[in-house]
Amino acid sequence: MMSKSLGIFMDHANAHLIEFSAEPLETTTISSDFTHEEKIDTLANSEHTMHNKEQQQQHAFYKKLGNVIKQYTDVLLFGPTNAKVELLNILKEDHAFDNIKINVADSDKMTENQQYAFVKQYFENPNRI
Repeated sequence: MMSKSLGIFMDHANAHLIEFSAEPLETTTISSDFTHEEKIDTLANSEHTMHNKEQQQQHAFYKKLGNVIKQYTDVLLFGPTNAKVELLNILKEDHAFDNIKINVADSDKMTENQQYAFVKQYFENPNRI
């Protein structure tokens, strides 16, 4: 089977999926359904309700990403927040991901071109982790 590589630049609100095999590299974006406006509306009701709703939608966001990741053999999760580690921990609990190489890298906020360069450099380096 040919290796399929995917870089995901993410935070808690958005994930930019960059498939390494595609030339030129293209980005697909998946967004969390928990918008800032929704957070304010829910917060007006109660903080507990907001937290539950936020957790449910964060879980749905990670599940959506997981469904995409299942199609790849090598995945890099990177970005400025701990969302990538939260996602990795969820994926590790699911045996469907056992044969997928998933690594995490810290990065600052990046432009789209910087994200492409980061993914390209990572997957082209034979000595990576």
